[in-house]
Amino acid sequence: MFENLSDRLSKTLKNISGRGRLTEDNIKDTLREVRMALLEADVALPVIREFIANVKERAVGQEVSKSLSPGQIFVKIVRTELESAMGQANEALDLKATPPAIILMAGLQGAGKTTSVAKLAKFLKEREKKKVLVVSADVYRPAAIKQLETLAGEVDVEFFPSDISQKPTAIANSAIDHAKKQFCDVVIVDTAGRLHVDGEMMDEIKQLHSNINPVETLFVVDAMTGQDAANTAKAFNDALPLTGVILTKTDGDARGGAALSIRHITGKPIKFMGVGEKTDALEPFHPDRVASRILGMGDVLSLIEEVEQKVDKKKAEQLAKKVKSGKGFSLEDFRDQLVQMKSMGGMMGMMDKLPGMGNMSEQVKGQMDDKVTIRMEAIINSMTPGERERPDIIKGSRKRRIAAGSGTQIQDVNKLLKQFTQMQKMMKKMSGKGGMKKMMRSMQGMMPPGGMGGMGGMGGPGGMFRK
Repeated sequence: MFENLSDRLSKTLKNISGRGRLTEDNIKDTLREVRMALLEADVALPVIREFIANVKERAVGQEVSKSLSPGQIFVKIVRTELESAMGQANEALDLKATPPAIILMAGLQGAGKTTSVAKLAKFLKEREKKKVLVVSADVYRPAAIKQLETLAGEVDVEFFPSDISQKPTAIANSAIDHAKKQFCDVVIVDTAGRLHVDGEMMDEIKQLHSNINPVETLFVVDAMTGQDAANTAKAFNDALPLTGVILTKTDGDARGGAALSIRHITGKPIKFMGVGEKTDALEPFHPDRVASRILGMGDVLSLIEEVEQKVDKKKAEQLAKKVKSGKGFSLEDFRDQLVQMKSMGGMMGMMDKLPGMGNMSEQVKGQMDDKVTIRMEAIINSMTPGERERPDIIKGSRKRRIAAGSGTQIQDVNKLLKQFTQMQKMMKKMSGKGGMKKMMRSMQGMMPPGGMGGMGGMGGPGGMFRK
């Protein structure tokens, strides 16, 4: 998300440097560019007006301290205002009610509501250690009930059966009674979506809301609809006391207008964002981290959290021991790393969270395309166990066989072997004294100028990789 806005703002903010002071004249052009960037990102006009006015008021007359350039001061102001537009800090779900805490999910058809119910159930079960029951009160689409049943099985939470002949309130009340008997902590109620906001839909959901009195009423909206998402959220908020928003399909939204408009227009916080189709692709929405990403400063905190949750710690320890003992790093290990990376949203998903990645050239980004990692995995899968352990035996005829087996070209096999050799060298550096620091230095050398600017603290004193 935000690729276009991020690129545009990065270029714009580079231009305001070398000033001793920020004045109305020297920030006029930059503000015009920022306004254009926000318009292109499909941010709602009232939000843009207030954003520009706030930035201008805070920036004009700002003395530049010795440690910061005018550009840095201006970026800091823009970042603070981006955070403010999206809501300052993450607002967690309030589940303090007497169990079961009831969450009502609302939204238009096609926004990803039913999938979000399953994602949220998985999130609450795994991260909050809650016993969750899900139920569908969508009596207009039998497929929606079946879909939720299938997803509940996938994420291993309890599903309460319902039928299209029942009334939504009767379904919800039966599910809540069942949840009380089963000592469930949370009940998530999925509701019917429509293709547009209509009176009948609003009356039904209002009646359901007053009947079950949920602690959280979440509006699920498609990020790709831009500022329309904010307007739809407002229509629902006028009818229902919403407590928050789940922004879906953010991985497909290059503009980011919805994220920047919703809080201002509805006054309600974005609590989660959907970052992919898989059931674990739901992240708490942190305005400060998202503002960092927009300005190309990365989001190392989210990356660390993701690594904590998704990396197989046992395998990682085994690999570390293997490398330290001098047994080396095999293609089998390389494949494991590719699989782990895929579980974290792929190479580009990880790179987006690293500082300075917006400065990478398109050529470098192309080399890190997730299709490339899938191809690499296919090539390794086409090798014999012996070839994975001893890649030096892979010569002419073997290369031809591997390329044919993986549906690739011989040059792709050569490229993989070359990358693997580089990775092996890096792993060797890691196994020595102060290895992680050395590896970070060599990685910095591979990046474009200033590309890993924010990563200095990761290997430095007190940094994430300090040994």
